[in-house]
Amino acid sequence: MREKSRSLTVVGIGADGWSGLSARAREAVLYADVVLGAARQLAYLPAEVRTRPWPSPLLPALDGVLGEYDGRRICVLASGDPLLSGIATTLRERGHEIEVLPALSSATLARARLGWSFEETEVVTVVGRAVHRVTRALAPHRKVLVLGGSVTELRDLLTVRGYAQSTLTTLENLGAEDERIADGWTHEPGPLTVFALICRGPRLPLTGLPDDAYEHDGQLTKRDLRVSALARLAPAPGELLWDVGAGAGSVGIEWSRVHPLNRAVAIERASSRAERIARNADALGVPELQVVTGAAPEVLAGLPQPDAVFLGGGLSVPGVLDACLSTGARIVAHGVTMEAEQALAAAYAQHGGELQRISVEHANPLGGFTGWTPSRTVTQWSRE
Repeated sequence: MREKSRSLTVVGIGADGWSGLSARAREAVLYADVVLGAARQLAYLPAEVRTRPWPSPLLPALDGVLGEYDGRRICVLASGDPLLSGIATTLRERGHEIEVLPALSSATLARARLGWSFEETEVVTVVGRAVHRVTRALAPHRKVLVLGGSVTELRDLLTVRGYAQSTLTTLENLGAEDERIADGWTHEPGPLTVFALICRGPRLPLTGLPDDAYEHDGQLTKRDLRVSALARLAPAPGELLWDVGAGAGSVGIEWSRVHPLNRAVAIERASSRAERIARNADALGVPELQVVTGAAPEVLAGLPQPDAVFLGGGLSVPGVLDACLSTGARIVAHGVTMEAEQALAAAYAQHGGELQRISVEHANPLGGFTGWTPSRTVTQWSRE
């Protein structure tokens, strides 16, 4: 196991540089054996400070650089609040013991300039991540701050999602002498920019999306069945779902849309469908959804422990249901064939839970009248 750094302080620094640091933050910088950070951040410091710029790319070299100074006083510079999608989060996740001395975050400064309250504002970071993450936050009249990205990719995304009429304000270099706030899409601002959106576009629910919101080849858990499954899967913030036999990925995608901390792994044996799931995840605002291509149950080995499992296919494959049950997670399974129904009836008899058959009929024209068109009946077994 990697040794943790014994004296590691992360100092947030804003665009106002050295003058904006607190006395405690300045002390951490001045008395450090080395100060690590981006070249832009290190340029704010007095000349006598011992500095070292981060290598690029950073993540593969991060632990090695810190290891060179193990047991010595290390100070790491970060922009604004180091725990707001910053380096402090990465260090903590890698097991380092850290002290954090934050500055005002760019999101806090942006809200202050705009007069937006914390409660009415959603903050989405796309720093080092896909701009598609913004999609999940889009809703009519919603106020959204986007950290990172560019005007071009943000405008392209909003146009595709029907939000081209949204109002944009760019806030550059907040807190610095050259701070600039501008309205509209007329220029590409610098790297230290927050994009503020007042959204104008169509409403798209977090769950229960219409079937045509998904690209699919027919292998799709339809809306009524999807909502029933999600109600029993009962997603809570920060939980992980396995979507086994994911098809178009609709259950895993809507699980992820419920809350930004939710995670999902979509398991699909057909490579063409796996690629389609990734496109759907991007389009619907959850690009972090993990897609695993391979056949269950073998491919399930080594995946992180789930909180819930949706089994939308593969009930007739030996070992799949048993592998899902062995996780001890909440489970919902759907079957449409007699063989799948028999497997679910056996699971119900052995493990209890809830067993039901769901039949949905839709009204459609029938001659000059209206008649009912039935969908294929689905057997659903669920267990908490």
